[in-house]
Amino acid sequence: MLTRIARCSVNLQAALHLRFSAPMTAAQAKLWLQKWRWYERNTLPWNRARIHWEMAKREAFVRWPVHGNVLEALLEERLEVGAGTLFEPGVWITAPGDARVRIGEGTFLNLNVMVASVELVEIGSHCMFANGCFVTDGNHRFDDRDRPVTWQGFTTKGPTRVGDNVWCGANVVITSGVTIGERCVIGANSVVTADVQAGSIAAGSPARVLKAITWADSPAARAS
Repeated sequence: MLTRIARCSVNLQAALHLRFSAPMTAAQAKLWLQKWRWYERNTLPWNRARIHWEMAKREAFVRWPVHGNVLEALLEERLEVGAGTLFEPGVWITAPGDARVRIGEGTFLNLNVMVASVELVEIGSHCMFANGCFVTDGNHRFDDRDRPVTWQGFTTKGPTRVGDNVWCGANVVITSGVTIGERCVIGANSVVTADVQAGSIAAGSPARVLKAITWADSPAARAS
């Protein structure tokens, strides 16, 4: 048994040596550089500084790291960020091509929130998104039997809109074409697949309206 293990170890070492000692082709290097540019470009010191500069001009703030094509979208004015908005570490904004993302004033994106736009995602002012939320106007295609799912691109049901003063609990998913009215609360781990009218508390997968918010100055609240 020990001899067999030793022989396997020698074979593995030889295979690894052959794999990593072989020269990289120009095509492999080009592909790696393309991937690196897309996924790691924000780590370049000058890009990092420029992102901070662009956010500061908007009176907004980002904590590192931030992911996605944030800098290009800011420079091309396809990413709009209102004053007082905060991105916590791990926020990912993706808006390729002509896609747009609009975020209002004083909105808070907590750890690892992702906003993915195919055409348009709008988030209002003074919204709160807890850890791990995902907001998108897109869907992955999967209906072409002859192509891998990862090559099929995206479809959209239309813009996704979140009104002002919306609070989303941890890991909420808001899907393509959905509108959430102002001053809604969406419970943690919910998947929002249909519109939610303003002033509602909704939860579940798919999310359903549980009740309307009772305002502090309403007769019902004063009676209690």
